[in-house]
Amino acid sequence: MNVGSTKEKNPEKRISITPDTSKNLKDLGLKVFLEKDYGKDLGYSDEEYKNKGTEFLNSSDEVYSKSDLICKVNLPAQEEINLLKQNTNLIVSNYNPEKEKNLIKKDLNVFALNLLPRITRAQSMDVLSSQANLAGYRAVIESIYEYEKAVPMMMTAAGTVPAARVLVVGAGVAGLQAIATAKRLGAIVSATDVRLTAKEQVESLGGKFLTVEGSENLETKGGYAKEAGEDFKKKQSEMLENAASKSDIIICTALIPGKKAPRIINESMIKKMKSGSIIFDLAVAQGGNAAYSEVDKVVNKDGIKIIGIGNVMNKLPLTASNLYAKNIFSFVRNLYSREKKQFVLNMEDEIIKNTLIKGDN
Repeated sequence: MNVGSTKEKNPEKRISITPDTSKNLKDLGLKVFLEKDYGKDLGYSDEEYKNKGTEFLNSSDEVYSKSDLICKVNLPAQEEINLLKQNTNLIVSNYNPEKEKNLIKKDLNVFALNLLPRITRAQSMDVLSSQANLAGYRAVIESIYEYEKAVPMMMTAAGTVPAARVLVVGAGVAGLQAIATAKRLGAIVSATDVRLTAKEQVESLGGKFLTVEGSENLETKGGYAKEAGEDFKKKQSEMLENAASKSDIIICTALIPGKKAPRIINESMIKKMKSGSIIFDLAVAQGGNAAYSEVDKVVNKDGIKIIGIGNVMNKLPLTASNLYAKNIFSFVRNLYSREKKQFVLNMEDEIIKNTLIKGDN
């Protein structure tokens, strides 16, 4: 059986197969086909892949036509999907049914890693965790670059520089990494989340957990946040308005699976923030948590910078690719039967069942 991958369309910089994981795939008994200059932009030469047993083809069309399984970061465009053989298996990092449902044909087996169940056996495949971890880290680094002031408290003969105050909205994987990074850099950190179970995690990292008085735990059985009611939103807004006015940097990470990102930092809160403060909206690609945030823009609103980067992973594509490629390999290992020497759609496997998407067109 053949596994293939082609270069992503700009501006995506990540790749799905690294030299190390290409060897791992070969060791499973699979052939690996890549497009010429596949990893060049990340510093991986074709020769490095060839030394691991990878074969290179002259065009992406050849890779698509010869592969039984295609590994991609993003769902390919329609013209690329049309090149795939019947019953080809396709693995992607993320699937958006609102935008991409019509691209998927009935004769394809498309697996979206963002739909993985939160079970122990799926942890090595968990693309949301591996990529969100990096996103939380990078959000803090980008914010501090734009902040243009010192972050830790400094005592000098000329006077004391107070520590920056960082507020993290959403304490999932990205939020927790943002808290840890900001603390390591010397900031005073507070965080909020609709899931009350996040309190212990935030405090274990040295952050202060902010919560709405008398609030219920808004957490799904799968461990994700669910949408809050109007009464909670009103109380949360009052609490956050006070917190925002004291913050130098706000990192927004709140997402609801399958829905538009909730608007949490509104115009009134931003108006009360100190001039020179920063808001980094990691949720901007899904509508944004903050007012005024725009994809791939830095909006200056009365001295407040609101940063929206659509794909933060492009800021550290080598590390992101290394982790994503390992997620891909773990998924392929689960999908491939060495005894039968083929990919097996075992619908009794919770991982396969949850991630498989079939088109309606």
